[in-house]
Amino acid sequence: MLPSNNVSAGGPSEGNRCIVNDQMAPFAVLYILILIVGLPGNLLSMWAFICRRAQRQSSTVYLLNLLVANIMLLAALPFKLLKDLGAAPWKLMVFHCQASAVTIYISLYASIAFLAFIITDRYLQDRHSVRSLRLQEPGFAWLLSLVVWILLLLIMVPNMALPIQQVQERQYLKCSSLKKGISLHWHALTVFLCTALFINASAAVLIFSSLALRRLLHSRSDPKLRVDARRVVLTITAMALAYILSFVPYHAVRTPYTLTQTQHITDCHTKRQLFLGKESTLLLSVVHVCFDPLLFFYLDAPFREVIRKMIPCVRKQTVGAAEETMLQTACKQQEAGVQPQV
Repeated sequence: MLPSNNVSAGGPSEGNRCIVNDQMAPFAVLYILILIVGLPGNLLSMWAFICRRAQRQSSTVYLLNLLVANIMLLAALPFKLLKDLGAAPWKLMVFHCQASAVTIYISLYASIAFLAFIITDRYLQDRHSVRSLRLQEPGFAWLLSLVVWILLLLIMVPNMALPIQQVQERQYLKCSSLKKGISLHWHALTVFLCTALFINASAAVLIFSSLALRRLLHSRSDPKLRVDARRVVLTITAMALAYILSFVPYHAVRTPYTLTQTQHITDCHTKRQLFLGKESTLLLSVVHVCFDPLLFFYLDAPFREVIRKMIPCVRKQTVGAAEETMLQTACKQQEAGVQPQV
């Protein structure tokens, strides 16, 4: 029989334990919505990448790796969902803490890295220098992607393999309560190493966003160059804003929350507030899986071709837009006194 809960001034407690994860039902509902929206879009994207031509570019490599990270995240979310709903048996709750929760963080930081690479690659596409062409070689992109995955696995997998302590079955399981000694220390080290990865990725995002903006300012004298620079700036700015909104709030909360796991912060009320903050910002970080298929569609032309062939309504809209463009071009030629070409 589960022990009864008591409510103290700091928050609900179970015996001498401070309960922080007793308000997860709203998060579970939102995760269900993320699965409903994100899973079909990413599965369709996976099928489109499989069906597309064998042509490979550096941007395609990063987009494909971002898709792999999304699929991993969506595969691990049901375990978190069951745990948050309180519908998971004890062994499944422990499995989530040891395996699927770690998988979520692997995919999260892989997404951070590959989004930073995509923004960098988008800027380099506009440079056309010898160095930028070398950095855009598919082989280099695959090597860089392999380094990211190996680095993340080396950091994260020990959290799955290190021993955990046996605890009494309870209604609310906090994953850090399973860790002790070296397991808890490695968990804290993992958080700080991943935060360092995020800081480096964010620096790349800010640097190349600033360079793209500077290129736009320097292109005022050349109208053609200004149009290309404006297009690149709009794309990079949109991706950078999405990156900042998705991942910055989570990392602002993650470090102080880790101090509650390592018992540097012991006040129950503070623990509860930091936990809810961490879960809220983690949810915000996960939302990107719903919008990444739009990124694939916008940035990859062969991907768009496959989608247009698969979805009739998209194909009809594309044909209609093309006909409208041709009609507008013919009208402009007539106004200029040029014989329109049919």
